[in-house]
Amino acid sequence: MLTAFVYVLVPMPYLFFSGGSGGSNLASGWQDAGKFLVGFSAVMAVAIPAILYHAAKITGGALLMELLAMAVLGGTVLAWQFLSENEGSSPFVY
Repeated sequence: MLTAFVYVLVPMPYLFFSGGSGGSNLASGWQDAGKFLVGFSAVMAVAIPAILYHAAKITGGALLMELLAMAVLGGTVLAWQFLSENEGSSPFVY
C-alpha cells in the first residue's frame, strides 16, 4: 500500500511547482519548495519500511520488495527526465 501511495504522491509537488519559467524569485521559491517536498517524500518512502523492518514489524522479504519498487520508481523518473531533456536528439522521438 505504501508503494501505491508513493507512486501517486511523490511526483505531485514536482508537477505542481515546476511549471514556472523561473523569472521571478517567487517562482524560484515555489520550485525549491516542490523539490524539497519531492526529496522528503522519496526519503520517507525508503525510511518508513526500513524503520518497520528494524522494529520487526515487517519481514526482510517485504523490505526488499518495497526497496525494489522504489528502485523501479526512481529508474522510471530518471528515464523520463533524461528523455524529456533530450527531446530533439532521442532515437525514440519521431
